[in-house]
Amino acid sequence: MNANIPKQFLSLGGIPVLMHTLNVFRKFDQQMRIILALPENQLLTWQQLCRQYGCTVDHEIRQGGETRFHTIRNCLEIIPGHCLVAVHDGVRPLVSLETIGRCFDTARKFGNAVPCIEIPETLRKITGKGNIQVDRSLYRLIQTPQVFDSNILKKAYLQKYRKRYTDDAGVVEDMGYTINLVDGNPENIKITYEKDLKMAASLLE
Repeated sequence: MNANIPKQFLSLGGIPVLMHTLNVFRKFDQQMRIILALPENQLLTWQQLCRQYGCTVDHEIRQGGETRFHTIRNCLEIIPGHCLVAVHDGVRPLVSLETIGRCFDTARKFGNAVPCIEIPETLRKITGKGNIQVDRSLYRLIQTPQVFDSNILKKAYLQKYRKRYTDDAGVVEDMGYTINLVDGNPENIKITYEKDLKMAASLLE
């Protein structure tokens, strides 16, 4: 990001990226319980930012773990059974209310839901002999929030950590569950590079 502060704290439209994300979920459901996981060395900075920008979204803080997997496991310790849990990347501030709604509606019916979008570009697979074109219609770009029945998700996170776990769907899938894909929204980008922050600012405008 060419920045000296974590990307979730960078300014977007006059407030930190992470505050946009919190605001979207609070707008979706005023009663939603929000748990924010952060590394220990970022907790004080976040508290200072909340005071500076007057963040009014009620949320709980949970200390992050060694990896994303361990962070989610930490959060699940304080979540009860028989509810729906949405796991969302803090640096996806432009998720739409419609996407969140589709995820919750589908998870309520089938136990889980993961948003995705189609791939418009041509794809090529790298092989030991070079590269080959593949059928892009067979692939999807995965987004968050990924929503699960809490009992399913808590059971899945009792598994041993594996390096290939990059999202919750992969962890749940290893328990034998079928993952239900729903439409995401193209603007729901994950701010990772400097260009992403500029794109997000443009979309906000």
